[in-house]
Amino acid sequence: IIEIINMAEKNILLKISNVRKNFGDVLALDDVTFDIRSGEVVGLVGSNGAGKTTLLRLMSGVYRPSSGMVTLGDDTPVHLMRDHLGVVPESTGLYSRLTAWENIRYHSRLYGIDDSISWKRTLKFAQSLDMEENLSRYTKGFSRGMRQKTALLRALAHGPKVLLLDEPTAGLDITSARTVRSLVEQIKQEGGTVVYSTHQLFEAQQVCDRIIIIHNGNVMADGSPEQLIADNGCESLEEAYVALTQEKARVRFEDSKSDKGLTKIWNKLFRPKTPDIMTKQEAIEDE
Repeated sequence: IIEIINMAEKNILLKISNVRKNFGDVLALDDVTFDIRSGEVVGLVGSNGAGKTTLLRLMSGVYRPSSGMVTLGDDTPVHLMRDHLGVVPESTGLYSRLTAWENIRYHSRLYGIDDSISWKRTLKFAQSLDMEENLSRYTKGFSRGMRQKTALLRALAHGPKVLLLDEPTAGLDITSARTVRSLVEQIKQEGGTVVYSTHQLFEAQQVCDRIIIIHNGNVMADGSPEQLIADNGCESLEEAYVALTQEKARVRFEDSKSDKGLTKIWNKLFRPKTPDIMTKQEAIEDE
């Protein structure tokens, strides 16, 4: 038993321990704890404003927790070892005046990776994404799907231990979304580790072997799709999700910030007020 426990601990790549994250008075995440193990494809599932993007930014070292710790498996703070991670943010952040390969190469050089190594890895995954012919093109004219594929190649070129994907298929057409999911499956088959943020349940069930449901900053469940369905006495993952997230979803905290400075003055003086919402009884009387 002790040997099994030791092996499980060795397989841990990321540890999120009692993490809380505040933005002023807004509590974005509350006492979040879980581990990411080697070879897993873990889905972070939740509605807009649930805390998925905040959690990914903590896992990638962009944010620091207000309390708790985000570390690698050896307890090194994650912000000190970002080269272990590949990140595809919700906004791809490509340089439009560079070609796809120049974007990828620049990113790899920041991690000290030789061009020949990053090119070899890029070409391998570009073939899976049907992007070989586009690597020498400037990204300015790229479609949403091509930009997302380039961002994926950029994140994989330096050989990260964990790939963090924030809504990787959002806004993509059916074919492009399917190609991205196929790449994730390829990485899984090769023993890679992926954290896959999405609010699409069918996608999470299709791609992930473990799902963490986040709601209003809290982890509501953590397990395989089959386990979540069984534990909640449901017939589908959608039913299980609804059962676990009965509390009304909060407004995304970025949207709830109050206006400041000139914007506040302008809105107060010139922006018309939204009409009051009438009750059903008032509407009937008005008619």
